[in-house]
Amino acid sequence: MYEFKNEFRTGIESIDQEHAKLFEIADRAYTTLMDEFIPDKYDYIVDILNELKDYAATHFKHEEEYMISINYRKLFSQKAMHDEFIEKISGYDLDKLDENQKDAIVEILDFLNEWLVDHILKSDKLIG
Repeated sequence: MYEFKNEFRTGIESIDQEHAKLFEIADRAYTTLMDEFIPDKYDYIVDILNELKDYAATHFKHEEEYMISINYRKLFSQKAMHDEFIEKISGYDLDKLDENQKDAIVEILDFLNEWLVDHILKSDKLIG
């Protein structure tokens, strides 16, 4: 369901590759949601959240370094959005997540969908 299409390309190969990886993680979350053969998805969801948090932190660091290198004037607003992403992903209550796994993964997917589409198309494309 989640596919990194040309419309999401910034023209900066390293950033585009990292964005593609974020789409892969989102797709894995969707696949987990839809997999009827995994009745208890808790460990999968926790793994996805941890990977998202770790990978996004690395990606944001690279993206911010690139913005510094080109003296990008919207660096601080980008950094604030990046910090909000990490805060949101880190803020999930794992006990509540375990109580209602389906709702939790749907919420994560809604957040990722909004982030990947809005942030990349409206903010990151301006970097390129």
